[in-house]
Order: sequence, then structure tokens, then C-alpha cells
Amino acid sequence: MRATFVACTCHAASPLAAAPLVEQAIKVPGYADFLAVDGNSVWVTNKGRVERWSRRGRLASVAMAGPCGTMALAAGSLWVADCVDKTLNRIDLVTARMMAKIPTGIASPDGELNVVSGAGSIWVASNRGGGIARVDPARNRVVTTIAADPGSQYLAFGAGALWAVSSARGTLQKIDPGSNRVTRRARLGRQPGFLAVGEGAVWVQEQADGTVARIDPATVAVTGRVKVDASLKYGDIDTGGGRVWLRTTERQTFVVIDPKSLAIVMRVGAPSGSGALRHTPAGIWTTAHDRQTLSWWAMPRQKRK
Repeated sequence: MRATFVACTCHAASPLAAAPLVEQAIKVPGYADFLAVDGNSVWVTNKGRVERWSRRGRLASVAMAGPCGTMALAAGSLWVADCVDKTLNRIDLVTARMMAKIPTGIASPDGELNVVSGAGSIWVASNRGGGIARVDPARNRVVTTIAADPGSQYLAFGAGALWAVSSARGTLQKIDPGSNRVTRRARLGRQPGFLAVGEGAVWVQEQADGTVARIDPATVAVTGRVKVDASLKYGDIDTGGGRVWLRTTERQTFVVIDPKSLAIVMRVGAPSGSGALRHTPAGIWTTAHDRQTLSWWAMPRQKRK
């Protein structure tokens, strides 16, 4: 493995921009895409396998027919959708062995979907009609299927609720895990996609508009938008450290947004096509599947006062 180090491009004054983030680009053969952080390492979906990587190299590999979409870590396991077998697969984090293949169905065979955890369950969009499977990790089985809007393949869990985005209907839905019902909806912009919950709001990529919408989790009202680029097809989004982190496809690798002012405080890296992103307190993981790279962007160290 060879690592290359590339300084980022920063376009705004902010505490983060005081020193540039530095990229360590790690070559990952195949099609490195979606990410799940596991301590100082990260799990990555790839063609025909899921792999665990650290900054020093590959740590584990688990064969799968068609791993796809974002993954979840819960109950000592990695939970991964398989778009070929149409199952939710459970992998032991310690042994990197397959523990279960649960027949849930998969709503989006192209892999544009999320597996998420919350309220003691694992959730995955299971059919195009809007079904969301709720899986009990104690029994490795589907315990109920929630009826959401058709095309509800993008999920997130936070603020006490399951959130589902339907790109087909242009809606964000708040789902109560107690009743397994949709309780509120918000209308979104064109082609909404991946979302994240954190920093006091729900954040949704409006991909065809090139915007990110901020939604109040209590009222489910859109409280603001930030224009990022002409398009956000296709990227990823995460929150943490007082910021919103947006993987993009046009002018840069990712963008950093202030959640209160909705100002873009940084534009980082060169354009690198589609890929994923996950935040950690120490740095940011990104992928660029067409370039076959997994990158680590170390946070600048704060100066002591």
C-alpha cells in the first residue's frame, strides 16, 4: 500500500480553516464506496465483499454477493444490505465472520439506500412500494414492515425517530418507533436523497437542486437551505463536531457547513467523483470509487491557549 498526502483547498475563514486538512489517499482495488466507522478503522463496501481498513492497510474481508448502501454498527455487528441476494447481512465485528443472512427484500437494487440502527432495531428499506423492514437483532428476523411513501429508500435514525426520504414523492417522513407509523411529513426539493440527523436538525441532500435542506425534528418544518453546487449527484452526508459534512461530486471532495448560519466554511479537496463520507473527532473518511481510493483527512490540531 502507498499513501499520498495532498493539502486541501479552503475557501473561507473559520477555526477549521486555520490549518489545511491533509489527505492520506489509500489505494483500494475494486469499488470502494459506503463507509461505517469502527474505532480507528472503517468498514467499506466493495465489489463482492465488505472490507475493514485502517490507515495502515486492510484488516479483514468478508465475501458477499452484492454489498450496497450505507451500513450500521449495532449489537457487536456490522449490518450490510445485499442488493443481489436481497438480504440484510450480519457480520461479527471481532471475527469478521458472517453471522446471519436475513431475507428482508431490498428497495433499491442500485444501492442508493441506508441501513440504520435505533430503538433496539435495525431498519432497511425493503421494497419499492415504501416498505421499511424492522429487524430484531436478538432474533435476526423481521418483526414488522412499516408502510411509508413509495420510494422511501433513504433512512436515518435520530432525535427519537426514524426518518425516511422518498425521492419519488419528494418527502421527508418522521416515523414513530413506538407505533411504527408515519406521524409527519415535509415537502422537499428536487430528487432528495441521503440524510443525516445531528447538530439540532435533520439534513437532507436535495440532489437535483444542489442544496441541503435543514429540517426541525420537532415540527418537521424546513428552516433553511444552503446552495452548494449546481448538483449533488451523488454524494453523502454526516454530522459531528458542530458541523455538517457533505460529500460532493462537482467542485471539491467535500464541503463543511455551519449548522446555525448555513454558511459554507470550507471546500476541501479536488473533485473526485461519487463516493461516501463519515466524520470522526480525529478526522474524516471519504471514498472515491472510480479512483479506487479510501482517504483519511486529519483534523488540524488545536493550538493550546
